[in-house]
Amino acid sequence: MRTALFALTAGGAHLALRLSGAVEGGGIIYLPERLRDSIATAHETVYFTRLADAIKTAFARYDALICVMATGIVVRMLAPYVESKLYDPAVLVFDEAGRHGISLLSGHIGGANELTRRLCAAVGADPVITTATDVTGVLAPDAMAARLALRPVPKSAIQVLNTALLEGKELSYYIASDLPHAAFYEAQLRAEEIQTRLFRGEIPPVGADEYRVVISCAEDMPKEYEPRTLYLVPRRLIAGVGCRAGVPEAKILRALTEACSMIGREPSMIDLFASTIVKRDEDGLLAAAATLGREIHFYPNEELAAMIERYGLAESDFVRQTIGVGNVSEAAALCAAGQEGGRMALGKTSFGKVTVALLWEK
Repeated sequence: MRTALFALTAGGAHLALRLSGAVEGGGIIYLPERLRDSIATAHETVYFTRLADAIKTAFARYDALICVMATGIVVRMLAPYVESKLYDPAVLVFDEAGRHGISLLSGHIGGANELTRRLCAAVGADPVITTATDVTGVLAPDAMAARLALRPVPKSAIQVLNTALLEGKELSYYIASDLPHAAFYEAQLRAEEIQTRLFRGEIPPVGADEYRVVISCAEDMPKEYEPRTLYLVPRRLIAGVGCRAGVPEAKILRALTEACSMIGREPSMIDLFASTIVKRDEDGLLAAAATLGREIHFYPNEELAAMIERYGLAESDFVRQTIGVGNVSEAAALCAAGQEGGRMALGKTSFGKVTVALLWEK
């Protein structure tokens, strides 16, 4: 998860630095220009002149925004850009004293609720979570979808099923038995004490007064959505890969295995590989993709550079000097995700001579 942490005062900056210690990769700290020489930090920091401009850029660039400031300021800054719970980043607000952490936006699908709990535990703050299902202690299907990297469809069914849960109704969970990794989804649901029903072929018709969740691939979805039914479709997992010249297949597969284990997945769950066109003839990389039976897309430097600029990706001077751009794994994964982008499951991580980034498409 790519994260930006904002603060407006010296006290807020110190809390942002503490919070960054509990964020994957540390995140990027954003501070006003007037604090440039008053906050000592070795952390990657961006200084802004106008908060509104910095928030506008960050809203489209990051998976999560953590704001140490008054909630009212954050609401006013975000208002023009909020679009959909399916695509908006997670937004958290902390008071400067670190007493409370508020899950403000994208609590379930964006992961704000879970991130709030984790960061509050790290700094000793009280988590403030207001989504009704969390308050009443029931597991909402869109929250489960976020954990399992599933896309909820249609959006309108989320509220229908969550309302049913709050009224004490039970949800039926169905899984297509021929869905790749169906056993994984079944095991994850059972770990939450959710019983599932397997089906093969056409999706069973919805029963009278039944509220249900159906996990199936996009190709098997009906042309017209049935009532009281939320469909959960697996998102593609894209692996952006960079490597030194001559790295053997075994080392690349080992790096992919370690990277996937860090997000609780197996390499077989990768749907697509992406890299720089400079590596289009790299035998080890081609062999690794072939072993896993996945396509690999190669992108020219111009497209990688555009993603580096669009998302403010960190660059390596060594990589830039070697191939012309300073970030391969994250930039290539974002290229493969397309215009709608994706949420970073694992930022670029070095495994010796192989660098891997994992991204869930939106």
